Amino acid sequence: MKRFEADVLKLGEQLRARGAMLATAESCTGGLIAALCTSVAGSSDWFERGFVTYSNAAKTEMLGVDAALIAAHGAVSAEVACAMVEGALAHSSAHIAIAVTGIAGPGGATPGKPVGTVWFALAQRGAAAEAELLQLGGDRTAVREQTLEFALQRLLALS
Repeated sequence: MKRFEADVLKLGEQLRARGAMLATAESCTGGLIAALCTSVAGSSDWFERGFVTYSNAAKTEMLGVDAALIAAHGAVSAEVACAMVEGALAHSSAHIAIAVTGIAGPGGATPGKPVGTVWFALAQRGAAAEAELLQLGGDRTAVREQTLEFALQRLLALS
């Protein structure tokens, strides 16, 4: 977490300058993005809340992701990532949200979705969600760290 401190401080400055709050909706990262954001003093000025929705039921109950959407596309999909980020905005007062859903491994891979498959979605209140796919390498720790780094870079570019 220490290696990301300067970027988190910069993100906080950018969000604070806009008067914007951030929410996260996380699956494969298990709350690491929220933990990173709240690791710096003063983050309550710009970090509104985080949802850790590891199970499909949690995605449905906490974020309002339609179970039929998960059944049709799988939890690791652009459609579900977008529904997660939209749910994070709908269930918070945040202005910006990020969602991640993926397969960190070592198990969980399916045909067409190998370990390291991670879908991101970003959205600002009032704008359409945008999804992006990454195919990451390495073990579980490496996939989660790369996901965290990518999420932080996308947030810095957006805010």
